[in-house]
Amino acid sequence: MPNLSIRSFANSLALRSALVPIVLAVGLAACSTTKKSSVGAHGGAAISQGASYSSEQIRQAVQQWGNKYEASPDDRNVALNYAAALRLNDQIDQAVAVLRKAMIKHTKDREVAAAYGKALAAKGQFDEALRVIRSAHTDDRPDWRLLSAEGAILDQIGKNAEARRQYGQALKIVPNEPSVLNNFGLSYALTGDLTQAEKVLRQAAAQPGADSRVRQNLALVLGLQGKFQEAERVALNELEPAQAEANIAYLRGMLSQRNTWNDIKAQDKKKKNRS
Repeated sequence: MPNLSIRSFANSLALRSALVPIVLAVGLAACSTTKKSSVGAHGGAAISQGASYSSEQIRQAVQQWGNKYEASPDDRNVALNYAAALRLNDQIDQAVAVLRKAMIKHTKDREVAAAYGKALAAKGQFDEALRVIRSAHTDDRPDWRLLSAEGAILDQIGKNAEARRQYGQALKIVPNEPSVLNNFGLSYALTGDLTQAEKVLRQAAAQPGADSRVRQNLALVLGLQGKFQEAERVALNELEPAQAEANIAYLRGMLSQRNTWNDIKAQDKKKKNRS
């Protein structure tokens, strides 16, 4: 049976944009203290949803890609990057609007469909998100990005076993793809199977293309198991020292509260058995 404390905690932190990272810094003002990646529109640089950006970098990206979008609204790369910047800035409704327009213009573009589906899921429109993803997917030409995106949405609505089947299909196409393994690992975390979550996230973090979100998610799962020293070592590679320490302290407190609650429930159960 899933550990409901862990599932509730994980759900509160993750899955707001189709399994964006469960990051340790949620609620702890991470934007100002994460180790920064570069972001911008100069030379058409793409925005990565898995990198860590400061609030100022995100603001600049929204402005720069917004200007490009105003000049070339039908350019699919511009639309994708502008929508990504908007999502990073929590402007979900606007990101959905941009991608909806891009879908009309690029009806058979699977990358646009995947981005649109994720944005809809971030807005809580899960049925519509699944419809968009599935309509873009064909059995004779499976697309691993669409399979992974569908799995992420299924995880959000509690269909974890079905989600894992989608991740498994995606990994047949791209074995050891870190973004798919990341979602796969988080799926186990959401049902309280932290041992399996750690195993899969370690595999993801070991891949050459693994990004910051994978390592932060691994740090979280380690912390949820009480492996604080290793969790802090992993987190220190992604966050400033003060932020990493604050995150571990936050996890310690959360686990302490969970254990206290479990002790109370155990005592209540003993009393009932005696009566």
